[in-house]
Amino acid sequence: MRITEFRVTPIAFGDPPVRAAFGLHAPYALRTIVELVTDDGLSGVSETHGGAAVVADLEAIRELVLGRDPFQLASLEAQIWSSGARYGAPTTTPWEGKLSSPPRTFAAVEVACLDLIGKTTGRPVCDLLGGAVRERVPFSAYLFYKHAGAGGPFGFGPDPQATTGWPLARQQEALSAEALVSQAQAMCAEYGFQSLKLKAGVLPPDEEVRTIRLLREAFGPHTPLRIDPNTAWSLETSVRCGEQLAGLLEYYEDPVAGKEQMAELARRCPIPLATNMCCVSFADLPETIRLGSVQIILGDHHFWGGLRASVELARICRTWGIGMSMHSNSHLGISLAAMTHLAAAVPNLTYACDTHYPWQSEEIIVGGKWRFEGGSLTVPKGPGLGVELDREALARMHEQYLAAGLSHRDDELEMQKVEPGWRRMVPRW
Repeated sequence: MRITEFRVTPIAFGDPPVRAAFGLHAPYALRTIVELVTDDGLSGVSETHGGAAVVADLEAIRELVLGRDPFQLASLEAQIWSSGARYGAPTTTPWEGKLSSPPRTFAAVEVACLDLIGKTTGRPVCDLLGGAVRERVPFSAYLFYKHAGAGGPFGFGPDPQATTGWPLARQQEALSAEALVSQAQAMCAEYGFQSLKLKAGVLPPDEEVRTIRLLREAFGPHTPLRIDPNTAWSLETSVRCGEQLAGLLEYYEDPVAGKEQMAELARRCPIPLATNMCCVSFADLPETIRLGSVQIILGDHHFWGGLRASVELARICRTWGIGMSMHSNSHLGISLAAMTHLAAAVPNLTYACDTHYPWQSEEIIVGGKWRFEGGSLTVPKGPGLGVELDREALARMHEQYLAAGLSHRDDELEMQKVEPGWRRMVPRW
């Protein structure tokens, strides 16, 4: 079996105007769909980050992929890494700036190859990773402060078809603690999530602490809560807020920037610290472990180098007593399938996974959107990822990409359209 076609398609899909410390989401989120077709007519798919740089990096490895046996992943990975200067290299900027590094490029191809291998052998991808240790994978409700609007073709205006429940709550403004509680209640009523994560670093810290307290009152003592200020808080602000949040949080994610500050906060704060910012590569692990910067790492196969690399990360975390959760960005069903297979195969990924999926209304897989039950997804039983690409949706979202005119994600620029002169600051408070 040899790969005869390598298709790279950039897409855009509707994304509501949600806020984070980086700024504001644009009306469209960008992703890239990779398809590998073999000489025996099978095809494998994957989904990765979007934008012109991501597409360029994938196109740069075209000749390395064509003609390859999809089972021979180690040699492909070695070739991509040995030509690292050609494809970009990891930098010291936040992880969004690392999209052109070799692990991200390889990961997109690896997932599509594993989809092919699963279809060839008749086994789900989780079996290729060692087999499932859980049949259902729990996810967490991902809560955002946001401006009014539905995103996508509706821009920042209302979706006239949304009248009740989560479809309505998804487009409503939420810029206060009370509004966030209403958002959480609507999302949990729709999807049954059993844990909640607040994307913070947007409003003054005291208001975000108040949001957590109101969530605790609304959802009771047994619902795990998390907060992620995305490094917008200073060390002293993080210590002060940590004292107020003690006993309320499951974990405290990236309130400060860098391994050293996280390690100092860990010494002064009684809450477990988590990251998907100061430790995002294997090169980051030795110092992270030496300093004791975090107690939980949020893995993400899109930038750790794929599904098999993420299993390796899990073994290292288990060795050093570090817990595991899973990071998310705006994504569609192909990425969700890969995330679910990975979480099913990692015994020590015991924290509910992040997902932006409820915020997206479009889908690119046949059959439409996945359905959460009790906040969890059943691991697909079919061969490979267990999903099929919807070609009409692919064509439509590619046209949206061309029409949107976005070459990369820029939350700061988008925020400036709402608040002229706005700049991301680290720390802001």
